[in-house]
Amino acid sequence: MAANSRLTIAVHALAWLALARRQGREQLTSDQVAASVNTNPVIIRRSLGDLRRAGLVSVRHGPGAGWSLARPPEEISLAEVYDAVEGDPVFGMHHTEPNLECPVGKGIRPALGSIYSGAQQALRRELGRTSIADVLRQTLQVS
Repeated sequence: MAANSRLTIAVHALAWLALARRQGREQLTSDQVAASVNTNPVIIRRSLGDLRRAGLVSVRHGPGAGWSLARPPEEISLAEVYDAVEGDPVFGMHHTEPNLECPVGKGIRPALGSIYSGAQQALRRELGRTSIADVLRQTLQVS
């Protein structure tokens, strides 16, 4: 199963928008963001659309069109970004009911449900500790 990169793309786009703001450019086009991410602008527009619906970015149409952060990067947590772009839980159950006559089949969903819930909560806590400004700061230390 391939890893999902929606969160990575969204965080990359937001960090790039944060850097542009720091450099005096309030907005970037989806083509400019796509060039940094090295992906198709359609993928970026889809991601930025999710972020806009979550209130993390705004868009201007017409002359001077582009995307910008809706809030300061210090106020945007990775947990918010995760919520905006990831629709499904990290772990899922069987699509069909397991065999309830089997001792494992009868108890697997409740057992895993508890474990998965704890893992999801730990993920959200960790992502909530980091802001887009933190990611940008760490990114620029590598450059």
